[in-house]
Amino acid sequence: MTTGQHPAAPPRDDSPDEERLPTLAEQMADQLGGWRGLVESSVPVVVFVVANIITDLRPAIVASVGVALVIAVLRLIQRRPVRHAVNGLFGVAVGAAIAWRTGDEKTFYLPGILYGIAYGLVLLGSAAIRQPLVGWIWSVLAAGGRSEWRQDPRLVRTFTWLTALWGVVWLAKVGVQAAFYLADMDTALGIARLALGYPPYALLLLITVWVVRRVTRQPAAPAA
Repeated sequence: MTTGQHPAAPPRDDSPDEERLPTLAEQMADQLGGWRGLVESSVPVVVFVVANIITDLRPAIVASVGVALVIAVLRLIQRRPVRHAVNGLFGVAVGAAIAWRTGDEKTFYLPGILYGIAYGLVLLGSAAIRQPLVGWIWSVLAAGGRSEWRQDPRLVRTFTWLTALWGVVWLAKVGVQAAFYLADMDTALGIARLALGYPPYALLLLITVWVVRRVTRQPAAPAA
């Protein structure tokens, strides 16, 4: 080395750091609202089912709506995210209003059944026209609004079959509830609403996050 000559400094990387992709657990927790979100969204329905068995329709409606309202207010006071609480309150309030007006306890579950049918059909329709809804939801919730997956044939195929899977499962679980609804099996309908609520949703979400993260981490095959 020549005297007075200094070794060249390593090149500096001025490129911005890549945004950290949330972990699978973080994405799951955000979408489900954590254990607290799961519990809080289920409590009003549990209260309605139990109160309706013990007492009558109207006390059950008052109790379920009251519990949902208390949960939403507590979240506001604690400055916690209220998305799940508000969604739960809205769903309970609409079902309760219909049940109160008709005097038929099973109609409490009618909005959820109709919503499930519509959601399942929209999912299958979006997959059929190669605009998979799960892909667009992923763009909003997990990719910061970016939609580069539309230019990646692997991800388009992945989101398409995932969307079809979501649609089939959604229609299957709402079909079970619709069967109990038409058979006037009100208690069984309430139990099915709880059992087929978050568990299938959590499983589908877990599968989706795991599959998409696995595909995005695999190098693309070279063009022929």
